[in-house]
Parts: sequence; structure tokens; C-alpha cells
Amino acid sequence: MRNISYFLIVTVLLVSCGGNQPTSIDDVIANGNLESLRAKKSEFSIQQQQLTANIQLIDSAIASKSGEEKLPLVTTVIATAQNFNHYLELQGNVKTKQNVLIYPEMSGTLQRVYVKEGQKVSKGQILASIDDGGMSSQIAQLRTQTELAKTTFERQERLWEQKIGSEIQYLQAKAQYEANESAIKQAESQLGKSTIRAPFSGIIDNVIKDQGTVVSPGPGSEVFRIVNLSDMYIEVDVPETHLSGIVKGKDAVVYFPVLGDSVHTKIRQTGNFINPNNRAFTVEIPVPNKNGNIKPNLTARVNLNDYSNAEAILIPQSIISENAEGDQYVYLAKANGTENHASVHRQIIVTGKTQGSVVEILSGISDGDQLVKEGARSVKDGQNVEILKNNSNE
Repeated sequence: MRNISYFLIVTVLLVSCGGNQPTSIDDVIANGNLESLRAKKSEFSIQQQQLTANIQLIDSAIASKSGEEKLPLVTTVIATAQNFNHYLELQGNVKTKQNVLIYPEMSGTLQRVYVKEGQKVSKGQILASIDDGGMSSQIAQLRTQTELAKTTFERQERLWEQKIGSEIQYLQAKAQYEANESAIKQAESQLGKSTIRAPFSGIIDNVIKDQGTVVSPGPGSEVFRIVNLSDMYIEVDVPETHLSGIVKGKDAVVYFPVLGDSVHTKIRQTGNFINPNNRAFTVEIPVPNKNGNIKPNLTARVNLNDYSNAEAILIPQSIISENAEGDQYVYLAKANGTENHASVHRQIIVTGKTQGSVVEILSGISDGDQLVKEGARSVKDGQNVEILKNNSNE
């Protein structure tokens, strides 16, 4: 039957085409005109293309009527509502507010260094001592003089209470005693500067001056560098367009490429000032450092949660196409009553946030819709297809 149809179509077309020709093929060839030969060849090529297209149409009609139609094979994915967290990715460096250089408060020889590099120390722990230049002996003498002044004052006080002696003697004794006490306090305060102590708990990162070195207050005389690795944080600049989405308490994931490790934390603080130079505000994220691997100035990739939707429709980006007007669309597959067969229909959609390989759908798709996945680029609106495999949207 199909061969008969081909024969009839070819015959009709050839007769029709032949009847309109003023000159036969033999005449054209016999004439030997090159332009005429090329024109005739072009004419027959067009007729051949038309003939092939018509044969394909008839083949399709025959297959449809006889049940032998070959349908395009596609796979589908079911759109489901699910929790969606979008993250803004930024770059930052690890910092610590407790990373300081320790300077001496008085001049003198570094008499003793009590700690080594890498040693953990506690707040207030003695790190080194400076030769006090005999100040300890001076304080001992002051204490002896103060004891004498105290005894004199107490005797004068008792006599004055008994109305014995003059008031001036009592006041002089009192002034002398108080002056000696004040001198001791000042001397002890100055002597305390000969001892260098840890300003906070941390690790001695560097012992800069060796024992026996002469030191003095001021730049260039730093003795130690102390770092607290337990109170690390990252400060990043966030574009002002994300001001409403990036707030204190939101989740943050910090990944360290060098370590191949990540930590989960939360935004600790957001800045209240928009930098006019880069139109951004600062965000501070604490970084737990239990094993001590994280160091100051370590590069990190920071992901901040700026948007969440508990009932988001997510689909793969790969199945979305765009028409000439710029509208995005997908193909919905609807069962047509035959097992594994469906008809596809183009559906215009509006997309939202994108995360990785999936995109959020704001409108156009509902929970439970079946979307064409593999084969979406080759199907046409209204076409019948055969569903090869049904996938869930992961």
C-alpha cells in the first residue's frame, strides 16, 4: 500500500512538472547551453525536495492510522514543592581581634624570657622580665621609711587626741606618712612595668627579642606576638542590594580551599554603614576553630543565606528554553490515555533564584506537574511522545 502511494505521488508530480516544461530534457541537453542545464538541474532539485517532504507527511499519516507511529522518546521529572535555601557566595580572609605585638613599658635589659614560640599562655601569665635597675631595693627602703612614718603618725595622733602637742606636729606626721605610702604605690606601679604579662589567653606566635637584649618602649622594640586562635572571624563586604536578605542570625557556610574543609556558623554582626566607594556593607561571621587549623589571613569562600522558601518549586536549569521574545518556557507532559504516551505542551514560566543546577519557579508550574527532561530540546508544542523513564526532581 505504501509503495503504491509513493508511485502515485511521484507520477502525479512528474506529469505535472513535465506538462509545464516548454522544453524537454533531451532538447536542453542537445542544445548544450550551460546556463540552461544548470537552471534545469536547480528546477529538479526543488521538485525533489518538495517530493521528499510530501512523502514524509504521507508516511507520518500512514504510521498514525496503522498504529506504527514512531514517537520521540523522552524522560520526565515531577515538580515537587520543597524547602529551598539560597546562598550568596563571597570571598573573605580569616581575622582575629586578638593578634597583637607586645611592647615593653620600661627601658632595660630583657633579663628573662619565660615562654617559647608555639606555647599556650593564659591571660596575666608572666612572659618575660626586665632588669628593674635596683628599683626593688628602693621600694624596700621606702617601705622601711613608711613604717617609721606610720609609727610617728600614730603616736602624734594619740597625743593630739589627748590634747598634748601641737596640731602642726600631728598634721606634719600625717602628711609624711601619706606621702610615703603614695611613693610606694608609684614605685610598685613602675616596678610592675618590668614584668611583661599576657594581655589575653592565646599562643605565643613569635618571640621577637632574645634574652639579654636591651629594650625600650616604642616602635621597633616589640618582644612577642601573641595570637588567640579561638576567637576567629571573617569580615566580608556584601553589596547593598542584599541589605534586606543578609541579617544577623542567618546561616553561613565557610569553606577553606586550602584545608578542603568547611564550617557551619551564623552571621554575628552586620554593618550599619554603606561604603560609598563600593556600595557595600560589612558582615562579620565567627569561625569556630576547635582543632586550631584555621589561621589568620587564611582565604575562605563564604556562603551567606539570603533567601529561603519552604514551599519552592525547583527544576533543573537544563530543561528551560527561551523564545525569540525572551520568555522562558518548559514542556509539560500530559497523559493521553495510552500507557507511557503523552502529549507535550509549551508552558511559559517565571523564574526566581538559582542555586547550583536548579532554579526556583515563581509561576507557570504547580506541584505535581510532569515536565519533559531529556529530549526537551527536540520536542514541539502539541507533539505526542513516549515517556521512557519517570524521574523525581532531586
